[in-house]
Formats: sequence, C-alpha cells, structure tokens
Amino acid sequence: MIQYPAYRVAAAHVAPVFLDTDASLDKAASLIAEAARYGARLIAFPESFLPGFPVWAALAAPIRTHDLFKRFAAAAVSVPGPVVDRLSTLARRYGIFISMGLSEGTTTSVGCLWNSNLLIGDDGRLLNHHRKLVPTYFEKMIWAPGDGHGLQVVETTLGRIGALICGENTNPLARYALMAQGEQLHISSYPPVWPTRPPEEAGNYDLAQAIRIRAGAHAFEAKVFNLVAAACLDRTLKDTIAKALGAQALSVVEAAPRGVSMLVGPTGEQIGDSLSDDEGLLYADIDLAACVEPKQFHDVVGYYNRFDVFQLSIDRTRRPAASFVGAAPFSALSGATIEDALP
Repeated sequence: MIQYPAYRVAAAHVAPVFLDTDASLDKAASLIAEAARYGARLIAFPESFLPGFPVWAALAAPIRTHDLFKRFAAAAVSVPGPVVDRLSTLARRYGIFISMGLSEGTTTSVGCLWNSNLLIGDDGRLLNHHRKLVPTYFEKMIWAPGDGHGLQVVETTLGRIGALICGENTNPLARYALMAQGEQLHISSYPPVWPTRPPEEAGNYDLAQAIRIRAGAHAFEAKVFNLVAAACLDRTLKDTIAKALGAQALSVVEAAPRGVSMLVGPTGEQIGDSLSDDEGLLYADIDLAACVEPKQFHDVVGYYNRFDVFQLSIDRTRRPAASFVGAAPFSALSGATIEDALP
C-alpha cells in the first residue's frame, strides 16, 4: 500500500556570514539544531548560502571585482570535503534532511566554480549533488555551467524530493525532468536580491513576484509541495560591498527588491506565512496525500500528456575536465615516486 508521509519542513530565510564559509557553517549548525528542536524533518537553505551570493557581479565591471572573486573562490566548498562531512554529521545527529546551497570549487582549477545544491539525508548520506545548469545573467561572470547529473529525484522516507536553483525554476524542461521522476516535494533556492537596474530607474526585477510565479507554477503543474528558501541581506554583506565598491554600489543593493521564502501546495496556493525582509526559520506542515486529488485533473507525466507526440531526453552524465587513459601521473601529494610514474 502506498504511504503518504506527513511532516514539518523549515525554510531558512537567513543571511550567511558573507564570504566566511566556516562562520556561515557555524550559523547553519545552530539553525539546523533549532529546526530539529521544533520538529522539522527537513530544512532548506538559500542559494549559495556557503559562502554567500556574489551580488557584486551586478554592481560593478569585472575589472573592479578581482579581489572579491578571489575571496569567493578561496571560500568555495569541495564536494566531498570537510564542509560536507560536517553537514552530514549534523543531519545524522539531529535526524533531519538538509538542502544546502553552496558555491563549489574543484581541485582541477582554482578559478572554476559551480552554483550547487546538496541534499543530505537524515542518516548523513549525500543523496543528491546538483550543479546549476546555466548561471543566470551576471552570474555567468562567477560560475561555470553545470550538467544534468543532479537532475535527480531522490526516494526518501519523506517522499520523492527534487531541487532546482533560482532561475532553473523558470526552465520548463528542467522542471519536467523532475516531474517525470515522480517528484512530490520540490525545493527552490534563491538569493537575497537580484538587482537589474539602478534605484533611480523604474523596472527593477521584482524578485519576490518572480519567485511567487515560479513556485506556484511548478507546484500547480507538478502537483507537488514547493518549499522556497531565499536569503536575507545583513550587515556582513553590506559592509563588504561598501568597502569594496563604495556607497553607490551599496545603495543599489539596499534598494533592490528582496526575495521571499514560502511554501506552496499542490493546488498552487501559498500555505501559511512568508518571510521577506527579516531573518527567521519558516515552518510549515505538509501531507503528501494532498498531491493525489489534483493529479486527477492534470497529470502531465501520466494520462494528461501525449508521449507519442512529445519526447524528452535528459543526459545526466557528469562532465569531467578530461578523461585520462593509462598510469596515473606523478604527484608529490600521492606519495608516489618518480620511478612509479615512469613507463
């Protein structure tokens, strides 16, 4: 018999300690403990919470932001690595699922970064590792494109969980890839602000409204619960921007429309409260049984589609920088000798 779990979730509508991965991780640990104390079975953190969202890419020309990028790259998270190990320990200790947004680095390059999201199970296992498929607009100055490897819906005790990062929630093919795997709980992560115009001009991007449209659309089309976690602005980010780029850049950040955190149900309607300006943990109770009735009306991965007319192919291959054939090269770190590297 099919089971429909009911449980509490938490969206961490919070700010990291900007560009400080260790301090941000300490803050996350405290929030994880608090969420577990209040009965949450899953906590979702914002986009690039570790070590913060690189908003400077929208504020100044790249020739003025080299030092910020260097700091950002130095704070990148390795997957696997000690940060992931600590998150796994926290998930296991508190019996809670963790969705964490982070900027990921690689030993292949000191400058290649990905905008990534991890899902860690309540037993501490890394369940999914997704890299944002396409960095959006000014984010292309910071992050490399990801691949389809993380377009996975994970079967868990909380149901089938999937996640997309910010603008990916606008991509109907990425969203459908998760729908077609039976997604029941969708996690959406966002930055605190996303400025597109100076404050004296009209028409700045309304991030909160964009989030509401996307969250409602996916929840309604997929008949899923959509947990949205956006970040906040705090003094550590503002001080960094002001010091590096000046008062004018700071004024753009402060005037930019804020993001919003919320939960949307399978009918497309918001459930409970939302958070925008102030930090906090947003709790909501969900019951996956509520996903069933709406599927009778429109099931786009079932009877309400024409698979003889439409086909979608998804390549989930992880793309390495290179493929090597033959003996491993000499490495001082590996303990190998020069003789070991000779043919």
